[in-house]
Amino acid sequence: MDSSAMTDGFHLVVDALKLNGIDTIYGVAGIPITDLARLAQAEGLRYVGFRHEQSAGNAAAIAGYLTQKPGICLTVSGPGFLNGMVALANATTNCFPMILISGSSDRAIVDLEQGDYEELDQMNAAKPFAKAAFRINKPQDIGIGVARAIHAAVSGRPGGVYLDLTAAVLGATLEVDTAQKSLVKVVDPAPRQIPDPESISRALDLLASAKRPLIILGKGAAYAQADKEIRTFIETTGIPFLPMSMAKGLLPDNHVQSVAAARSFAIGQADVVVLIGARLNWLLSHGKGPLWSEGTQYVQIDISPTEIDSNRPIAAPVVGDIKSAVGALLAALQSDQIQPTAAWLDALAQHKQKNIDRMAARLNADPNPMNFSSALRAVRDVLARRPDVYVVNEGANTLDFARNIIDMYEPRKRLDSGTWGIMGIGMGYAIGAAIVGDKPVVAVEGDSAFGFSGMEIETICRYHLPVIIVVFNNGGIYQGDKIGTPPSPTGFVPNARYDKLMEAFGGTGHHVDDTLSLTKALSDAIEAGRPALINCVIDPTAGTESGHIQSLNPKSGLSK
Repeated sequence: MDSSAMTDGFHLVVDALKLNGIDTIYGVAGIPITDLARLAQAEGLRYVGFRHEQSAGNAAAIAGYLTQKPGICLTVSGPGFLNGMVALANATTNCFPMILISGSSDRAIVDLEQGDYEELDQMNAAKPFAKAAFRINKPQDIGIGVARAIHAAVSGRPGGVYLDLTAAVLGATLEVDTAQKSLVKVVDPAPRQIPDPESISRALDLLASAKRPLIILGKGAAYAQADKEIRTFIETTGIPFLPMSMAKGLLPDNHVQSVAAARSFAIGQADVVVLIGARLNWLLSHGKGPLWSEGTQYVQIDISPTEIDSNRPIAAPVVGDIKSAVGALLAALQSDQIQPTAAWLDALAQHKQKNIDRMAARLNADPNPMNFSSALRAVRDVLARRPDVYVVNEGANTLDFARNIIDMYEPRKRLDSGTWGIMGIGMGYAIGAAIVGDKPVVAVEGDSAFGFSGMEIETICRYHLPVIIVVFNNGGIYQGDKIGTPPSPTGFVPNARYDKLMEAFGGTGHHVDDTLSLTKALSDAIEAGRPALINCVIDPTAGTESGHIQSLNPKSGLSK
């Protein structure tokens, strides 16, 4: 090798990513990272260009969740970085491993606030919303910087990491020999964390004393890819289980031990609850009344010790990675050590069947126009024949109804708004899943939620991705406006034709207003495996404010 040959920061970034098995970048090109995107593509990385940085970041985050490798989002400086920050913060909150890489302005000018192009102290802006944030100021530190970002993103509790690349670093040159020596191949970035044997014994002893045990599976359990261990533990002990939304499919939703249809009763009556990759946050009412019993005791399996006792006292904490922890529980479990009482199982079965019968009556109705239940029943029936399809879901009513109606049969196939409950993840998640999963994706979207990232249908069409979008069109946030009235704060244009947007970019558009047409359109679109959008017209009066969490909306106490 010619020791005098030169390279630059652009090449070093690409070399560092490739060395560590990164093969895809999601981003939006512009100053100062356009050449980095071009070079990455020329060097064999897959570059997926988006219309908005937030969607690119969401795609990177969900790719990280599905693969356990950090998804990479590349943005420009200033406003582009800030757009990506929403996705970074969401990834950190949801424990998805991703790295936001942004170009930035000249440090000397930024630090003196002299008004550089898109001037912003990006690293310090990112710190409150990221698991870690680093800035690379010298090209010979690129290898170390990328390695540190990878370690931070995937080790322990995963999360979002910000990596700041100044324009000066990207354009800096150094000798090839020196550059190659500076690269770092990460070794074991997410090592197993073996739980203390005493914590395993304590957990099993508590479960052995339980008469009404319950297991709650969170998306952390799905991320862990400990599917076999979790299923074996549940089926060996006979403990009923309740999956949180993104844990649906770890065991099939039609599994005999699933008590999702008796959720409130199971939570309220359980005497010992095992939390596997689930946090007692707002999605579980913080573990407090009126949903929960004050006497409930908890076993909590979590990789982060700081999560223990965050809302309720945890009688048996098991700190470690989920695969190791559940494996240790299985290894120490004695025959017939844990036996839920017949009375508990019978009570759950009765409540479960009662609620299933009540829902069946609602689902089997076929009103004209369609409502959320009838339309989602049609979607459910089509998807039941294709358990391999990824389901992305967001909205208010669309999210809440779909979570309860659409059954999942395989792990990590349901991707939704998650811990923050934010809207706008739909198209980014759909694209990320289509890229890494190599399977069709059906995005079930409220019309409001779709609007946050709808322009990415051009991205879907440009890359010919097998993404089918079903827009539940009731003309507004929660509900539509009456024809002829001024627009309300929650109303949209009545009778909007979202299907025409897809056709504008070369995809297939469908306009449906009954369940038979919806069934055919969705079946045909999945079979075709090409971009499609189904404009699903439902009753504009269907839906309630904020879906099932309307209680979180404070009401004004002032009279007119």
